[in-house]
Amino acid sequence: MTDTRTARTRTARTVRTAVAAALAAGLAVGALAAPALAAADPAAARPGHEATRQALRAAVDAGVPGAVAQAGKDGADWTGTAGERGGADRYRVGSITKTFTATVLLQLQAEGRIDLDDPVDRWLPGLVRGHGHDGRKITVRQLLNHTSGVYSYTGDPGFQKKVFGAGFLEHRYDTWQPRELVRIAMDHAPEFAPGTGWSYSNTNYVLAGLVIEKVTGRPYGKAVENRVLKPLKLRATLLPGTDPAMPRPSSRAYSPLVADPGAPLHDVTELNPSIAHAAGEMISDSRDLRTFYRALLQGRLLPKSALKEMTTTVPVSPDLPGLGYGLGLMKQELSCGKEVWGHGGGIHGSSSEAFATRDGRHTLAANLNGDWTGSGQAIVEAEFCGTLPKEK
Repeated sequence: MTDTRTARTRTARTVRTAVAAALAAGLAVGALAAPALAAADPAAARPGHEATRQALRAAVDAGVPGAVAQAGKDGADWTGTAGERGGADRYRVGSITKTFTATVLLQLQAEGRIDLDDPVDRWLPGLVRGHGHDGRKITVRQLLNHTSGVYSYTGDPGFQKKVFGAGFLEHRYDTWQPRELVRIAMDHAPEFAPGTGWSYSNTNYVLAGLVIEKVTGRPYGKAVENRVLKPLKLRATLLPGTDPAMPRPSSRAYSPLVADPGAPLHDVTELNPSIAHAAGEMISDSRDLRTFYRALLQGRLLPKSALKEMTTTVPVSPDLPGLGYGLGLMKQELSCGKEVWGHGGGIHGSSSEAFATRDGRHTLAANLNGDWTGSGQAIVEAEFCGTLPKEK
């Protein structure tokens, strides 16, 4: 999840953070400190995964305690680590959760149980109301591609005081109900009228999770588990709900909890993930994430027509014509011209990237266990382009 200081600032750096670095304004402070990227340096090209290995080392040299990446191409897998990390480590994936949530809703539409063009109010009557918000005028599709205009609860100053900075240390184990998160958003005006703009909002996906629960009559996490995790045998992936603990194997997660990279670091490994719900609560590992995106893009989870809807993107910014957002899935054109699909995710002390080529034959999942420095985008560029991006 990511929000404040991000989505509304239309530069390559902040838009990238808003979409991919994931949990909330301040939750992913490391993404805000990551260097902006220029075109890749052809002289830095390396065969195989050498550029990716160098990008992992660069993240650790920049101050991240540990980095891990796993890539696969045409059946050959590779795992690289740097610093305090294991290749099989599990980690919090933040907004990568959104792709799982969107997949379930597309499955339900394919079964005729919902239409993504239904107004949100049909499934959640009266919930999206207040200060100009109106669920009767917002569709489920607009939630999934962030064109709803719904304010992101992670931008609320009161919420930020409790989950960022020193407030996190006092409130890290608090439980937040999803409807409570929506009500926080309803205390603010929408970003724009539905369908007239684009703005990354974690409230959109909390609402999407609640829609899943209304349609299925079960917790949204059960729907993800039964429809995605079990069929793909994603045994390292879980939706922890309110459980603050990290399963093993895993590394500790660290954050200064503020945007100042010189602030003291805190161990933020344990936290109640109900702050993110269907927008970013998941835990996974690199192998499971690669398996998921490969299966998704190769049509194993959705019929062809549904996958076409998912990969129909809307522009994020006129300044970034190579970046588009579909239904819980981001398209990105890299500096070398290659196109990749996936999502990024950030939460306290954890910054993740999971991307694949459109045919699913080349996949990557990576994580940094610090959120104040390092560049996950550099790892993506290194793996798919074989080059190390220049810093601006």
